[in-house]
Amino acid sequence: MKRYPAYDPPEYVDWEPDARLLDSFRAVLSEVPARASIVDDLDDDALLGLYRGLVRFRLHDVALKRWVKRGVISKAWLGTGEEAVTVGVVHALRRHPGGDVVAPMIRNAGACAEMGIPMADLLRSYLGTADAPTRGRDLHLGDFERGVVAPISMVGAVSTVVNGYALAFKRRSEDRVAVTWIGDGSTKSGEVHEALNFAAVQRLPVIFVIQNNQVALGTRLPQHHRSSDFSGWGAAYGMPAHPVDGNNVLDVHAAAVEAVGECRAGRGPAMILAETFRMGGHATHDEREARQMMDPDLFQDWGRRDPVGQYEEYLAHLGRALAPSGSDRPTADLVEWNRSLMRSVEEEALQEVNAAEQEALQSRDLSVPEPGLHEELHCYG
Repeated sequence: MKRYPAYDPPEYVDWEPDARLLDSFRAVLSEVPARASIVDDLDDDALLGLYRGLVRFRLHDVALKRWVKRGVISKAWLGTGEEAVTVGVVHALRRHPGGDVVAPMIRNAGACAEMGIPMADLLRSYLGTADAPTRGRDLHLGDFERGVVAPISMVGAVSTVVNGYALAFKRRSEDRVAVTWIGDGSTKSGEVHEALNFAAVQRLPVIFVIQNNQVALGTRLPQHHRSSDFSGWGAAYGMPAHPVDGNNVLDVHAAAVEAVGECRAGRGPAMILAETFRMGGHATHDEREARQMMDPDLFQDWGRRDPVGQYEEYLAHLGRALAPSGSDRPTADLVEWNRSLMRSVEEEALQEVNAAEQEALQSRDLSVPEPGLHEELHCYG
């Protein structure tokens, strides 16, 4: 996809595929036979749908970064570099009213879009307009009708909330699954451990995605976590745990399909253990400090594993021509055909985000919250 020097991490601006890493990207997909079968069964619409989700999420972050630089907003919490952990999981769910439920962190904003919340509403929430789903309160965006539970500022606390949804699903014998993402830092919250234990004891249809992006606010993983990863957590709580390459959207997606299947079969809960990296600061305001604090090699190494770039190369060299439903397949120039198709998907996503940006900016001028609204929301929720 197009790179944006003013807004993308510098490691992404001149991104070039690394043959060794691309070999690893493909190899990991065959390491677990069940996951390999899931990936092999994905049709072209599903493959391109994952790509659309990654690109749209990245463009959402670009739009927010542009607003910060222009002074429209003061800061933004971005998921740049971690898109695959969000998109891969959500695409394993039933995304329709009355379907599955997700509880994202702010950094998983792409989950909101993939569950059907209009992009303009995501951007309106940052602007605090009266016509935003939050009615101008803040950017903790949710939509019950679309199955999105709003984030909680105390990251990790929402894990107890999704347990409530999952418990209701179980007691009503509803074939539904709840999902939440837990950052490596928020695994140190007592509520998270209570939620994991309660879900396991009650055998709830809930999936906990441990999103290890190597840093909690400004605290690096080795400073707050004795082990090098979270590989022992599944056994500790008595639930299946699926380790994944968090920058490989297909690996994440296949593991999520497995975890969802376990929950629907009554064998929940489950964990997904995703290793990824935050290509910036905690928010846009401390990116410089983050780069001073973290080893530059970390940004270089993870920058070469851009989840969008790697997936583009995988699709380009798929070995066959991609063809969405109803279209014909070419017989030659397969790589260029697939790249052209991805450019078309990117252009559609770009038009969507640009239109949403303009719509949200109009709301800023035309849809101002009424005085006293915040007090009303504070009292009544």
